[in-house]
Amino acid sequence: MVMRFSRRRFLVRAAGTAAAMWGVPAAFNAAHAASNAAPSAPSAGPGAGRLVQVWKSPTCGCCKDWITHMQAAGFRTQVQETGNTAARARLGIDARFGSCHTAVVQGYVLEGHVPAREVVRLLAERPKALGLAVPGMPVGSPGMDGPEYGGRRDAYDVLLLTGGTASQVFQAYR
Repeated sequence: MVMRFSRRRFLVRAAGTAAAMWGVPAAFNAAHAASNAAPSAPSAGPGAGRLVQVWKSPTCGCCKDWITHMQAAGFRTQVQETGNTAARARLGIDARFGSCHTAVVQGYVLEGHVPAREVVRLLAERPKALGLAVPGMPVGSPGMDGPEYGGRRDAYDVLLLTGGTASQVFQAYR
């Protein structure tokens, strides 16, 4: 038991040091440590009980729908009903990638209506990046796909945030 605790503490510190060397904000390091230190409950789905910390507006219905989408994929969620804009700034996400909610999972940021499938892929591939974003609120993306949209689906890209204002298409949805 002591060995596990010491190993976890070492890994969290090592991740913080590496993140500092890559220029990742200190608040991101704290969120990374908290998401990795949280115990995982068994659950079905490719999310396998991974914790997603979410900041959103308390009145946003599409954010609630995205959280439900993530839970259906097996992710656990911890929701803060305020602070989306502050979290985005604190985590180093450029405003041009902004959406209605911000999240952190295993050291990566998620901005907006990122499909769970791409989050699972991100966590499997572990690229050197800040995280993923779906800027704006494209109709047809998870959380923006309810019956009120009449089956409409707009094309959108899931972007891999590679630092500052740099990004590349991680997955295109057409």
